[in-house]
Amino acid sequence: MAHYDFNMPVAEAQVRQLKVNDTVTLNGTLFGIRDATQIHMFDRGRKTRFDMNGHAVIHTAPNAKWVGETKSAPSGYEPICIGTTTSARMERFTRPLMSEYGVRIIIGKGGLSEGSAAAFSDIGGVYLAIVGGAAALETTWIEQIEEVDLDDLNPESLWKFRVKGFGPLLVSMDAHGGSLYTEVNQAARGRRAAALASLGVKT
Repeated sequence: MAHYDFNMPVAEAQVRQLKVNDTVTLNGTLFGIRDATQIHMFDRGRKTRFDMNGHAVIHTAPNAKWVGETKSAPSGYEPICIGTTTSARMERFTRPLMSEYGVRIIIGKGGLSEGSAAAFSDIGGVYLAIVGGAAALETTWIEQIEEVDLDDLNPESLWKFRVKGFGPLLVSMDAHGGSLYTEVNQAARGRRAAALASLGVKT
């Protein structure tokens, strides 16, 4: 296990050096994205003005307050609570996010499936896990909401955050086929089988 501090954006080689159980802290730019954002981007042909190449996205629909555009809030929004949502609903968007926009890192909770694991391996990407219920802590890592795109979808807009010390986050899926979710699932199934066998239950 190793820890990495990344100043975003990152190169493919930096991401491919990560292994499951490593930890990562991000600094610089982080994009917030969710279901509706990606449905509009990939199903309805909308484009973003943001350059996401080499960047990370977090699955979120933040609670942000409109305060008007100021020097401290150039987007017009201040972060109130930036939580993370379950990633499984967005499984089908992993590959296009990486191949069409150059995204290298996806942050969320609950993990992703085989299609995303294949995309991470083929293109060079990782999934970083956040524990559910950590929104209050996450929000302290966000210095500013710099810009917002596709804001007619608010709160499922495409958010550009400036972050400092965002982490440490756990590498739970890597570019080498490693997945903590697969490991945990297999271990749980093994324990279940053993417990049932000890009770004389046939499966």
